[in-house]
Amino acid sequence: MPIPFLNVERRFGILRDYAIGIDIGTTSTKVVLFDERGAAVAHHSKSYPLLSEEPGSAEQNPDEIYEAVVYSLRETVRKSGGLAERIGFISFSTAMHSLIAVDRDGTPLTKSITWADTRSEPYTASIKGSSDAVDLYKRTGVPLHPMTPLFKLQWLKNESPDIFRKAASFVGIKDYILYRWFGEWVTDYASAAATGLWNMHELTWDEEALRLAAITPEKLPAIQPTTFYWETLSETLAKESGLDPLVKVVIGATDGPLSNLGVGAISPGDVAVTIGTSGAIRTTSTSPVLDAEGRTFCYPITEKHWVSGGPVNNGGLAFQWIHDLFQKEGESAYETFSVEAESVEPGAEGLLFLPYLTGERAPLWDAQAKGSFIGLTLRHTQKHMVRAVLEGTILNLYSVYSLIKDHVDDTKAIKIFATGGFTNSPLWKQILADVFQTEVSIPEHTESSCLGAVLLGRFALGETEWLQEAPMETKQYEKVMPNHENQEIYEELFNLYQSLSDAMQDQYKAIHDFQNKPKKESGK
Repeated sequence: MPIPFLNVERRFGILRDYAIGIDIGTTSTKVVLFDERGAAVAHHSKSYPLLSEEPGSAEQNPDEIYEAVVYSLRETVRKSGGLAERIGFISFSTAMHSLIAVDRDGTPLTKSITWADTRSEPYTASIKGSSDAVDLYKRTGVPLHPMTPLFKLQWLKNESPDIFRKAASFVGIKDYILYRWFGEWVTDYASAAATGLWNMHELTWDEEALRLAAITPEKLPAIQPTTFYWETLSETLAKESGLDPLVKVVIGATDGPLSNLGVGAISPGDVAVTIGTSGAIRTTSTSPVLDAEGRTFCYPITEKHWVSGGPVNNGGLAFQWIHDLFQKEGESAYETFSVEAESVEPGAEGLLFLPYLTGERAPLWDAQAKGSFIGLTLRHTQKHMVRAVLEGTILNLYSVYSLIKDHVDDTKAIKIFATGGFTNSPLWKQILADVFQTEVSIPEHTESSCLGAVLLGRFALGETEWLQEAPMETKQYEKVMPNHENQEIYEELFNLYQSLSDAMQDQYKAIHDFQNKPKKESGK
């Protein structure tokens, strides 16, 4: 049964029922052409480096990203062949929290400072300790963390004052690309929300956040709903892409919320779990959901669709670490490690793993957090440790979910939609189902943010009446059912995990300081 798109436009006798989703990611840009059923029919991607030229920095060349977007778009159009004339619109997804200072001509004065840049940590710490911290979070919906442009602006003002004074505007990477095409500075609600400068209740820039950042609204892009679109391509975009000038361009939203939409987790209470190198858990609601202590994020898809949850630093990265630690030279044994760990009983015989190998965002928001095995005995082996790592990453995600689950509709069973590299491990998928004690659905299509951008675009253009009706007809899912015999084990294990995580938090700074003491010179 096809999706009930209502008003797909026919122009000059041509049905414009195909659409392109563009996802500007941290490591690459992906461009995918979808048909009217949401099936991918052509795609192209191009990667670019993440630059770390000094401690804590994580930057990218904005012009290199622009060229990757243009090239991937042009190649996708080329690969689509005769279908190109049926493309009705382009819609965007983008990675969050980027910041670029530009001059009056729109020329970058800085690289694109990404979410992974931690140089503003001291400025974040000073605000976190103030009485205004929780109020700031309750207005913006963004946990206080160096990832947000709010703190990047404070860092830039103090560390690079000449650039800060010279800058005419402060923008994100998607804003920069759209400016190159349309000559105007504009951003969407979701991208604005990710800056930490946006008031989610008033849908405008937050006065107090701007004061803290020492900027005025004139220094930021104009804010538009995620459903805003340009009626036609600019001359520049038409020439660079090879598309018909009558193609529309939808501003779109950000990658996390759009991933929820793309996998089908859009009805209130639906949960999306992603584990790649890092991970995230997000649930959907019709109004903003906030945590009393500011430990979860809340971003819009539209004014009536909100996504709350949290990102974690340590997902597949933890499995990669334990794999690299134990693998033999020249051997790649992820599958073997996973299969061997299946022979260990749930709970790994009381061995727990706190997966904070690279600090942690949600739920701790502590860049100095450290990973640890707790409960080691002589009977524990490599396979126990592997299972504990896989369980620890899921228990960590469940700890984030526990902060928002009281706001989830408890009149129906939750639905989990899972994506990411972890779905290649049958054991890891089963642990997810068992810890949450619910069915896990894994969509066959992996480019969920690109598809989410297209689905949002169809809603924006009036081709579908309800945002949540679109995904359900487009998906084929693998189903993983929970083993109810493991429910009691994982409930007990989660309580242990939470108490141990809480107990360790007071020690992380001391461990961090000890690990980072200057080394004594030899012989002195």
